[in-house]
Amino acid sequence: MKVSAAALLVFFFLVIAGVAPSYAQETKKIDYTSDRTLKDEIKYPGAIILSKVTNQVYFIHQGIEIWCDQAIHYDQDNFFKAYGNVRMQQGDTVTMQSNYAEYNGTTQFAFASGKVKMTRPQTSLETDTLFFDRVKQQAYYRSGGTVRDSASVLTSRVGRYFMEDDKYSFLSKVKVTNPEYVINSEQLDFYSETGHAYLYGPTTIESETSTVYCERGFYDTRNDTGYFVKNSRIDYENRILQGDSLYFNRSNAFASGTNNIKVTDTLNKSVITGHYAEVFRDKDSVFITKRALAATLQDKDSVFIHSDTIMITGKPENRIIRGYYDVRMFKTDMSGKSDSIYLNQKSGLTKLININKGPVSTIDKRRSPIIWSGNNQMTGDTIHILSDPETEQLDSLKVFNNAFLVQKDSIEGYNQIKGQKLTGLFVNNELYQVDIIKNTETIYYTRNEATELIGINKTLSSSIKILFQEQEIQDIYYYKQVDGTLTPPEEFPRNARQLAGFNWRGDEQLLSKEDLFTGKPAPKLIQIKGIPLPEEETDFFDDSNSGETLLNENSRLKPEDLKDKEKDSTEVPVKTFKPELLKEDKEKAKSN
Repeated sequence: MKVSAAALLVFFFLVIAGVAPSYAQETKKIDYTSDRTLKDEIKYPGAIILSKVTNQVYFIHQGIEIWCDQAIHYDQDNFFKAYGNVRMQQGDTVTMQSNYAEYNGTTQFAFASGKVKMTRPQTSLETDTLFFDRVKQQAYYRSGGTVRDSASVLTSRVGRYFMEDDKYSFLSKVKVTNPEYVINSEQLDFYSETGHAYLYGPTTIESETSTVYCERGFYDTRNDTGYFVKNSRIDYENRILQGDSLYFNRSNAFASGTNNIKVTDTLNKSVITGHYAEVFRDKDSVFITKRALAATLQDKDSVFIHSDTIMITGKPENRIIRGYYDVRMFKTDMSGKSDSIYLNQKSGLTKLININKGPVSTIDKRRSPIIWSGNNQMTGDTIHILSDPETEQLDSLKVFNNAFLVQKDSIEGYNQIKGQKLTGLFVNNELYQVDIIKNTETIYYTRNEATELIGINKTLSSSIKILFQEQEIQDIYYYKQVDGTLTPPEEFPRNARQLAGFNWRGDEQLLSKEDLFTGKPAPKLIQIKGIPLPEEETDFFDDSNSGETLLNENSRLKPEDLKDKEKDSTEVPVKTFKPELLKEDKEKAKSN
């Protein structure tokens, strides 16, 4: 039978318009051509047998064409079964091959099995059984399928293809294999034209250099960039990046995070937190700001460093931590402040540096780097603190230029010692000796055993040694050019009881970790742009298309075959990521 001009006109119109007609409209008959036509009323009552001799059997119906070697056609039912080298084509965008297929012209519902391969311009799908609803313009498999894209191979137990959006929705045991990485997910929506993938449920992206985990995210499979927004983390060889929102660029070996960021150094036992961070894997560096805080473990006690910005650079065996602007440091037995800080984890050297070298007015006092150890306050232009890298205990400290040590007297006044350079020694993390050299001056309140003030000693010398016990001054030794006397307190003028440059800053001393942020308002967090939740699609075999309506009575399938099963053809339970599990996410999405 020749194809009618009317059928060709309908086909042309549908392809151009991109319209998939509903079978609720007037049903069109399936047209066909065949080299050979037979009948076997005993075996196939009401049907004709179409066979290939030279040319394949050919069907056309409302924009879809089918070729096969043999077919059983039920003309009155507008239904046929196709066998051998079956090929279906819808317009110039969808081609499907299989060993067997059947098509219901009334419902425009097709089923294919046996080495099924559906080809689109950007992708191809391979599976053992495929359902195709032309009214919905959707294809569906549930027994395992493989989609090949220009960049990756995607596999899943369950898959649904939306032709109008050029979108695949994969469920259960989803795996994306790329030469550079492998994605495993519970649900993944993939857009063929762009290569964009949306990830839902527990998902990992693994490669030789990193592992990404998230429970909602986006990944561009062609440009190797990603964006993750729920329970997200990126694991590098020796670092872990976590945060509310993470960005990932594989080609640049770069990652960044926004809000509630945590970067863990797994080798050097350090953690930095903040609300914006950048990680450069190849350079082994981290930049973090917005309430930045670094914590490193020393002798079972953490050292906390807070500043406006923190940078960590260097290979694991030679990590350098730098902090800039309004640096605050806290350890249970020591705290400090400075403009900037430098910490070398290999050598154990910490430098507190004053980068503001401008002049000091008669009103303003120099905000020199400062440390507190017990009741002792030490300031100077630069302070170095040295810890033993092996034992991680404090070893010594040095104060360069304008060294000034102040200790509040037990009752009144301040013990003061100043000089050009100060060296302090520690035992069991407690300061036990301080040496000050060059142009030293002291003011010391001398008390008897009853703590009564018996005099104030003001002394000049070339160098001084101070011994401490339980962080209190016990003895002072003066060397060379000693010039000083013990003056009764009533004879010592009150306006002379402070050495030049005296600046007591005890009210600034950090007594707990919380003091690192004293006086600083909590940062305003950026509102995170979320990732769309998966759409709540109706079941592929929904109630509006009941099994009895979709299938012809002569179909190989039975109505119960159209019910989604708990197990696929390999008897493996099918896990689906159900929309009702996303209620919590939806509420968060609304609030954002």
